[in-house]
Amino acid sequence: MRVAIIGAGLAGLTTAKALLRAGHDVEVFDKAPDVGGVWSRTRRYPGLTTQSPKAQYSFSDFPMPREFPEWPTGAQVQEYLAAYADEFGVTPHVRLGTEVTSVVPDGGRWVVTTAAQGAAGFDRVVVANGVFCEPALPDYPGRAEFEAAGGRLLAGSDFHDVEDARGEHVLVVGYGKSACDVTVAISGVAASTDVIARQLLWKVPRRIAGVLNFKMLLLTRLGEALFRYRWLRGFEKFLHGPGNRLRRAMLNSIGTVSVRQFGLARHDLVPRGRMEDIVKNAIGLATEGFFEGVADGSIRVRRDQVIKRLFADNGPKAELADGTVLPAGLVVCATGFTQGVPFLPAPVQERLFDERRNFLLYRQIQPIGVPGLYFNGYNSSFFSPLNAELAALWIAADLAGALTLPPEAARREDAVAQVAFLDVATGAHHCRGTKIIPFSIHNADEVLGDLGVQLGRFTRFTHWLNPVAPAAYRSLPPKVLARLGSTPEPANAPL
Repeated sequence: MRVAIIGAGLAGLTTAKALLRAGHDVEVFDKAPDVGGVWSRTRRYPGLTTQSPKAQYSFSDFPMPREFPEWPTGAQVQEYLAAYADEFGVTPHVRLGTEVTSVVPDGGRWVVTTAAQGAAGFDRVVVANGVFCEPALPDYPGRAEFEAAGGRLLAGSDFHDVEDARGEHVLVVGYGKSACDVTVAISGVAASTDVIARQLLWKVPRRIAGVLNFKMLLLTRLGEALFRYRWLRGFEKFLHGPGNRLRRAMLNSIGTVSVRQFGLARHDLVPRGRMEDIVKNAIGLATEGFFEGVADGSIRVRRDQVIKRLFADNGPKAELADGTVLPAGLVVCATGFTQGVPFLPAPVQERLFDERRNFLLYRQIQPIGVPGLYFNGYNSSFFSPLNAELAALWIAADLAGALTLPPEAARREDAVAQVAFLDVATGAHHCRGTKIIPFSIHNADEVLGDLGVQLGRFTRFTHWLNPVAPAAYRSLPPKVLARLGSTPEPANAPL
C-alpha cells in the first residue's frame, strides 16, 4: 500500500521503518526543517533534556550512543533520531519543510494535500504529528499594551536563545518539567526570575537521596503496579488488596525523601496531597539546579498564582491574582499544548472525539469508524520510543489483515472505558486521552497481546525489580514482521 505518515518525530520515524520493512510505499511529511518532532531545533528551549534516562528513552534495536549522558539534551535526542532514520533507510522517504494542509477521504483512499507539493492519493494515513504539537499560549488581558511597551510573551517551545533573557525581568508560567528546565537556564542571565505556579507538582529526584536512580523505583513493573490499573493481574491483586498499606508506604516514602532532599518545607513548596496522588497531580523529574536556585534566591516561586493581566506602567508589567505587580520584560509560558488535527475534515473529526473532545482511539492507535486512518505517538509515556515502536508493528499487522480485533462496538466501548478510567486515575490530567503515564508497560503488553507475542516470563520477572529495558524487546519486531511476509530489509539496515 501507499501510506502517508504525518510527522517525522519518533512515532513517525518508527512507523515508517516498520511499514517499509513490511513492503509498503511510505512518505513522511513534516513542516519542520529537520526530523525529531518535539526535539527539532525549531522547538527546543534552553535546558531541554529527556525525562526518562537514555536506556529507557530509546528504541529496542537502536541504543543511544554510550557517550551520551544519562539524561540526553534535546540536541542529542534530535541527533539520535536523525541517525535512526539514516540507519534504517527512512531518510529518503521524509519530506521536510512540507506542511500537510488537508487529509480528505476519497472512496477507499485518502487525498493528502501539502502546501509544497499539492495533492496526492494514498491508501492509508498515519497521524504522527504528536500530542505536544501546538503550544497553548494564554490570552492574557492587556497583551497589546504590554507588547507596545516592549514586553514579550512566548511559548516555551518558541524560546530558543537564553541570551534573549539577559538582563530582563522574566516570568516563567508553569511548574512542569519544561517550566523548571527553562527557568534554570534563564536564571543564570536574567535580572530576576519568577515562576508563576498555578499548582505545585511533586518533583522526583533524579537520584533518590542523591544515590538511587529514580528509574529503579518508578520505571519498573513493580513501580507501575503501585498505581491501580483498569484490571488487576497477579501480584497487583496483592498490592491493591492485602498489601495496600505497603504499597501506599512505598509511594509516600518517595514524597518524604523529596521534601527532605529539596528542602521543600523550608521554601513553602510542599505540594498539596500525598505522593500517592502522584498521577492525579502529575509528576515531573526535578531539574538539576532548580531548587538550588530557589535556595540561593536566583529563582522565586509564586505558588498558587496565575497572571491576571499584563499592562504597561513605566515599562511592561504583570499583575498576579493576589494583586502582586511584577516587572516583566519577558513572559515565557510553559503551559502545555493542544492536541489538534486541523488537516482532517469536520466529518472525520466528529468520529475521533467524545463529547469533551477526548480522543477515542482503540489501543491509542485506531479511531473508531474511520477505516484507513491510524494514530501513533498518541500514547505519551515514560517509554515513548518503545510504545511508539510497538504501535507501529500493530499498524503494520492491521494493514496485513493479521489482527483479530473485537467488533467495532466493542472497540468503541473499550476506548470510552479507557478515557473514563484515566479521568479517575489521573484526575483528568491525561492530555485528552493521549497520555498513558504511568501505565506504559500495561499498554505495551496489550499491544503485544493483539500481535500474539510477548516477552519471555523470565525477562518480565526481571523487569519487576529492574528498570524495563526496551532492548529486551529487540527480537519481537522481526518476529512479527516475518509473520507478515515482509520484504527483504534495506541494504543499510543493521544486522
